[in-house]
Amino acid sequence: MVTDTDGYIQIIEYLTEHLSLFENAKAPEKASETVMSAIEVELCEQIISVCSQNPNLTFNQRNAIIREVDAIVYDLEEILSGVINNPVNTEQLAFIREFAGLIKNLFDSVIHKD
Repeated sequence: MVTDTDGYIQIIEYLTEHLSLFENAKAPEKASETVMSAIEVELCEQIISVCSQNPNLTFNQRNAIIREVDAIVYDLEEILSGVINNPVNTEQLAFIREFAGLIKNLFDSVIHKD
């Protein structure tokens, strides 16, 4: 659905161009969540939004979206493996929110293309 598109490859390249945000980053004094938990929360919110904005999606389409999100999370775990359990800072959270929004936009474009 989306993980096999050029758009997804570009989004992953965008992430790799910004890896410096995650490497040797300063942890906040009072960290309440990790990089991984922030990714999960932000992607979850965006995918809920995709599904609620598209009530005509079939059960199979919704399942396909969930499988795609699982694949995306797996890719992010691989790319960010060294920092996935680190506390997330403000700059990283802003990037993760932007990244999740790009993923949502990609799903939106694929859904509305069909």
